[in-house]
Amino acid sequence: MEIRQLRYFVAIVDHGSLSRAARVLHIVQPALTQQIQSLEEELGTQLLHRSAQGMQATEAGKIFYEHAQAILKQISDARSAVTQITDSPSGTVELGIPQSVSAALAFPLLKAVRESYPDITFQLTEELTGNLTEQLRSGRLNLAILFDDGQLSGFHTQPLVEEDMMYVTRAGSQFACKRKSIRLDQLVRAPLILPSLQHGVRPRIEQVLREQGKSTEQVIEITSIAILKSALLADMGATILPVSPLLPEILRGEMVAVPVSDAKLSRTVSLCSSKNIPLTNAARAVAKRVQEVTRQLVSSGDWPDVKLLT
Repeated sequence: MEIRQLRYFVAIVDHGSLSRAARVLHIVQPALTQQIQSLEEELGTQLLHRSAQGMQATEAGKIFYEHAQAILKQISDARSAVTQITDSPSGTVELGIPQSVSAALAFPLLKAVRESYPDITFQLTEELTGNLTEQLRSGRLNLAILFDDGQLSGFHTQPLVEEDMMYVTRAGSQFACKRKSIRLDQLVRAPLILPSLQHGVRPRIEQVLREQGKSTEQVIEITSIAILKSALLADMGATILPVSPLLPEILRGEMVAVPVSDAKLSRTVSLCSSKNIPLTNAARAVAKRVQEVTRQLVSSGDWPDVKLLT
């Protein structure tokens, strides 16, 4: 198996066409076809099939595509690591960020990295937490913002903040709390709009409820922050989330957030990297900026209801 074969295969999947991939790769189409056939013979399986939509990956091809991407990225990172100048880092850095942290951190971080390191190509990936974990483990991401749920032992971790979670409803909702805080036994009686168990804040919420001998009665599972907001504004239920992704609606008076009085509902937000794949100088520079920007956002109050850990 050759590196060029991986590049050829990824290009075909990305462009959905042998002819377009051949043009981008500056290779004649028969030679490209021959290389892919040779790759499939070596692997003993079909990676691509032709459909009305063009060339598409088979199920085996989809799995191989993820690995090929990770390998090509690590090769690129290795090349950058030995050629870049330490005091002027360059290269591509990909950082994954969960939807519920993106509202507070993404734009300030993007702006700070562009201003400080113009030679770094900085790519932000907004994804569900479970997906980010797998992408970081496979090497497709250099860095990721993850929640410390006790499952991060396979990564280098730098805790950033401890973020309080609140009980949030639409203003004037039938599920709104009449007091300045809410108890767990009241909270669990409302229909709750929460992410699935594999993602986000849900495992932490379920852990706290188990410790208190309680469980949710009705759960509407929505993993998209945008859809979750719409469901809240439609008064389909309440949610338990940090305020940062809902802050614009709270400041406009469209939503109301109150703390939980009889349990500690919070999550630790950490900056993570692989223990097996070394960081490039560029990735280390971005990691440093993540910590600096986090401190700035907390001290200015732009990331509310958090305790600084970095």
